[in-house]
Amino acid sequence: MPMRLLTSDNKGRLRASTLEEAMKQDIEAGLIPCYVVATLGTTGTCAFDPLEELGTVCNKQRVWLHVDAAYAASCLSVCLSVMVLDAVCIPPTGAAFICPEYRYLMAGVDKADSFNFNPHKWMLVNFDCSALWVKDASYLVEAFNVERIYLKHNQQGLAPDYRHWQIPLGRRFRALKLWFVLRLYGVEGLQKHIRSQVSLAHMFADLVASDPAFELITEVSMGLVCFRLKGEDAISKRLLERLTARGKVYMIPATVRELFVLRFVVCSRLTESRDVRFAWDEVKTVADEVLGETTPTIPYNLPRSTTDILDCAPIISYKVPQSNTGAVKLLERGGACFQDEVNANNCQL
Repeated sequence: MPMRLLTSDNKGRLRASTLEEAMKQDIEAGLIPCYVVATLGTTGTCAFDPLEELGTVCNKQRVWLHVDAAYAASCLSVCLSVMVLDAVCIPPTGAAFICPEYRYLMAGVDKADSFNFNPHKWMLVNFDCSALWVKDASYLVEAFNVERIYLKHNQQGLAPDYRHWQIPLGRRFRALKLWFVLRLYGVEGLQKHIRSQVSLAHMFADLVASDPAFELITEVSMGLVCFRLKGEDAISKRLLERLTARGKVYMIPATVRELFVLRFVVCSRLTESRDVRFAWDEVKTVADEVLGETTPTIPYNLPRSTTDILDCAPIISYKVPQSNTGAVKLLERGGACFQDEVNANNCQL
């Protein structure tokens, strides 16, 4: 079965117009569209696909819509977890949201046929634990049903028989550890955990935005911050390599709109504001080293005052280290150093 990767918009979201056009092309090619995967919280940038419009297209074309909410769904709904535990196959649109302020991100989830998220990623459950909700479990039972005389028991029909929901006959009791987390933290405890981590991510984003050497590539979404050093990708790559080698903070990259970006994610329940500050100080220290290595030495005698006239035959661009505040140290041909006030990021020499 061929699979197609569809183009997203400038915010990393799959739009209905793109999906409709792809389905039209498949039908014209003699193919039958049958399955669409939408994402709530993409891996690279934590973008949220608009389920309302995608669901409308899928329902109209009788195409199965699956929602992959592996990371971000933990902040959206605790009722999904409860429904998986109780095997209640009803739309997950109740009032039992962990953080009501994020409820709008799930608009249209009632049009989905299946929904999966990983409580072990942001819901304080030990690895591994994936919760799957399906609108109509009969499709799974019809596909995987195994009826043998040695598997019959006198409790059949009183509760969902999950051996009919999957290929293996047996399954681990992963729901138990999820139940313990819900009992231990409660709704308010989980709300506090999620909100705290989102707040810490915004704190890091503010630090990035305050430094002109860096840029934020996407809007801060949940606990994820995508950022990079301004300039060529090679600079940001060198920054990540140095950070990894030093071993004090750990980040992984992504490619966003053909740009190399670093991803800072708040993951641990023990993370505090001082940890975020520590991470930023480490990033800043290494960035200053990287920028210092990439700054060219100017082989000209420079004026010692911003009011002096610099008379040079060639004109070249000099990139001022943006991490410095108010002054930049420039090196003369003879080896003497001095400081001048600098009011622009680029000086024409």
